[in-house]
Amino acid sequence: MSDVQLGLDTFGDVTHGALGQPLSYAEVIRNVVAQAVLADDVGVDAITLGEHHRDDFAISAPETVLAGIATKTSRIILSSGVTVLSSDDPIRVFQRFATIDALSEGRAEVIVGRGSFTESFPLFGHKLEDYQVLFEEKLNLFAELLKESPVTWQGSIRPPLENQEVYPKSHSGSIRTWVGVGGSPESVVRAAGYGLPLMLAIIGGQPDRFLPYVDLYHRALDQLDKPSQPVGVHSPGHIAQTDEQAIEEMWPHYEAGFGRIGRERGWAPLTKEHYLNEVHNGALFVGSPETVARKIAHTVSALGVQRFDLKYSTGPMDHGMLMDSIDMYGTQVIPMVHDMLASSVLAGTASVA
Repeated sequence: MSDVQLGLDTFGDVTHGALGQPLSYAEVIRNVVAQAVLADDVGVDAITLGEHHRDDFAISAPETVLAGIATKTSRIILSSGVTVLSSDDPIRVFQRFATIDALSEGRAEVIVGRGSFTESFPLFGHKLEDYQVLFEEKLNLFAELLKESPVTWQGSIRPPLENQEVYPKSHSGSIRTWVGVGGSPESVVRAAGYGLPLMLAIIGGQPDRFLPYVDLYHRALDQLDKPSQPVGVHSPGHIAQTDEQAIEEMWPHYEAGFGRIGRERGWAPLTKEHYLNEVHNGALFVGSPETVARKIAHTVSALGVQRFDLKYSTGPMDHGMLMDSIDMYGTQVIPMVHDMLASSVLAGTASVA
């Protein structure tokens, strides 16, 4: 586990400037590129950009932003998180990521999923009642495209393909594609059925409660005679010099972002007590570098995952604060997580011996 990949996530949350006014979408997008460049410089393994079509997020086309990042970085993995495959064209998704793979010399990655919002369905002319069939068939087609050979495919959502080549081919010959899952057993088994890696979105509650999903995934792979695949986790958080500073810095932005979503969905009002419970006992990775590192190391060890991505942007948190958090994540948190995991492995080996 000491070689676990440690990445960062953002949706391009619309941040506020020094006077409290929202920045333009253009400036937020340029700031995301700067954040990714810093992440590359300080040793973060991956940068993951999520697709949304709402006024509180600036990134609706992750691949375009990732292409810009590709030309300014040298080592960091470039991933979507997620690409809303249900409302996109699988062929165009493959072509766009094959292009990123060329620009980055093999660093492109895709996380496909249904997404946590539904704005893309009416925007692109899809019906919500087709939610299930759209994802099922488009994932099936995308899995065929990933083979990078002539595609013969038939379904109900588009005309069939007969021995169809799709260009460009990827630089690396294979684009790693994860399936993003929020906690549905059916989705876990579906990912295993395609032999694709699993990315779990854990945004509330104790991360340990997702262990049954990890176990289910590995059992399904085994029963379906699929090779072993990595499992990853995505969770929100924030890093500052002290626990108290990180907690107080994130709270108003967490309340602004998650509070709005809760009101839209008819949830109970978000309280600071709920927030603090998630920080201390749940899925918020908030605190000093050591506190966050310990929580990540525990989650990685408890779930046996090979990737952890921290969603470092939450609500209108300002760009400078995000840059500080990224810097501490790369220079302090990541080395400590590796050391903690290596120490636990060594301790386990010693106890067995």
